[in-house]
Amino acid sequence: MKSLTFIAITLLSGALAGTVLGLVNQGVVEPYISAAIELENQAAAAGGEIIDPAELATYRIWQRGGSIAAGAVLGMSLGALFGVVFAYGRNLLPGSTNLKKALALAGIMWLALYIVPAIKYPANPPAVGDPETIYVRQSLYMVIIAISGFAALALGAAYKKIPAGSRKFIAPAAYAAVVVVVFSTLPANPDEITAPMDLVNSFRIATGATMTMFWVLLGAIFGVLWDRTKPHEAAKIKAL
Repeated sequence: MKSLTFIAITLLSGALAGTVLGLVNQGVVEPYISAAIELENQAAAAGGEIIDPAELATYRIWQRGGSIAAGAVLGMSLGALFGVVFAYGRNLLPGSTNLKKALALAGIMWLALYIVPAIKYPANPPAVGDPETIYVRQSLYMVIIAISGFAALALGAAYKKIPAGSRKFIAPAAYAAVVVVVFSTLPANPDEITAPMDLVNSFRIATGATMTMFWVLLGAIFGVLWDRTKPHEAAKIKAL
């Protein structure tokens, strides 16, 4: 394994996919966040709180700019995880090329790390929810991500030990069983949604679309870079 090449393509693919995510979110997701914040400010003003428009505008500019950098950091973090899993499981992944294998892995991780947690705890705009429950909500979300991710990883590690004729059925069934148990065990979101549901649902659709785009991009960029650089091939030592 060419370690430096592997690290480079892993971080680069994650950074590129994450940066695109942050940029696309500016036009796709941010309008819903702005609408939710406006509703929150209206409620605060109605309660007698004084809102400084200039201060709010400055904060939003900083927040929107920071979301692009945050997308890049998130991308590199997930890219690093993606790279490690791909390196160890490449031979088990379906697909005739590394690009197809990378896209397959991206689909699996999209399901385990995003779709399953989002079904149990759907995303809400940042201004929606009681601030006092934010740590509880974040903890529950991290718990379901960890359980779903480790369940998928464990089944992947055990894939070879499953009888060949039953692999395609036993592995998904086992993962589905874990998800059912987790869904029935973990508590529901403790906050009642008071924002208009059309706003909340539109936000959820927008974030779902951009996160799906992120995983497709991560898999595609990583697969292309892997095929071009071939980090799994040992470096050849030229004779003097």
